[in-house]
Amino acid sequence: MKAGKLPAELLSSLLERLPTDPGLLIGPGVGLDAAAIDLGDGRALVVTTDPITFATDQIGRYAVHVNANDVACLGARPAWFVATVLLPEGSAPELAELIFDQIRATCDELAISPAGGHTEVTAGLDRPIIVGTMFGEVATEALVRPERARSGDHVVLTKGIAVEGTALIAREAPATLHARGVSDATIAGAALLLEQPGISIVRDAQIALASADVHALHDPTEGGLSTALLELSQSTRHELRVRSEDITVLEETSAICSALGLDAIGLLASGALLIVVGAAECDHLRAALASESIHSTCIGELAAVGSVAIIDQNGHALPRFERDEVARFFETLGERESAGGATRTTQ
Repeated sequence: MKAGKLPAELLSSLLERLPTDPGLLIGPGVGLDAAAIDLGDGRALVVTTDPITFATDQIGRYAVHVNANDVACLGARPAWFVATVLLPEGSAPELAELIFDQIRATCDELAISPAGGHTEVTAGLDRPIIVGTMFGEVATEALVRPERARSGDHVVLTKGIAVEGTALIAREAPATLHARGVSDATIAGAALLLEQPGISIVRDAQIALASADVHALHDPTEGGLSTALLELSQSTRHELRVRSEDITVLEETSAICSALGLDAIGLLASGALLIVVGAAECDHLRAALASESIHSTCIGELAAVGSVAIIDQNGHALPRFERDEVARFFETLGERESAGGATRTTQ
């Protein structure tokens, strides 16, 4: 298998072998990025885990945000963060200090408490890796459960695609972008997307939950919007009909994808949020987001129950990606540099 998520069919077969637990209000499943555990007093503990394996620059910031996003998508407030930090042999102490500072600062921004973890220098690594775990709490009745979705519900996309993938490529491979004709201003602007609009969707989710009866939330990550829509189709058990022309693609994303021959819809997409609401509440939800300066578009609707598919306005299936376009880019870049005797460096 190549780098990236496990094929959905393989993952599904593995998850089916797991025992059931009545204490799990939301358990493991394809398209489900966090679990909800019944605490027995009207509250649920929401927990998720996610690694950071592509990025090196600002890796601590990525780790906190992507895990907080998953907790927020079940309607919970991210509250406690645990991290396993693996550093390559030969790392300077300053690298550990830098990563810890990034984790602390990002937790401060989101009012999250760093609760512990593990750090070690590990043989066989060529870059640092962080595996994060985030915990949060929510009233059981306020859990966002994808099975509440109904045919006719609207699907709203916040911000646009693909914030994370665009920023990551700009930060990790600026020389390659420059060589492909991408302007210095575009590269600099793309790198800043990590901070503005940023890869957090916690605020998006909180605004949505405060302004509408939200039926499902899902944040596009690895595999881009295409994979996220497929996961949403699987978790809600509905066919999705999507209007491709209403999908907002950031200007910097378009420029970088065009230069590198990548497809934006399959590019790492943290920073956007998919919100499923009843048709009657869609305009009110979007107005609430706009009042907080969060751009959004309604990109489609839920259709047939029980069907797992993503269909565009012309009746064609959206493309699927076996792996994220970021992974494909870095693999191709590595092969090219290996053939030329070069070594990829990070900024």
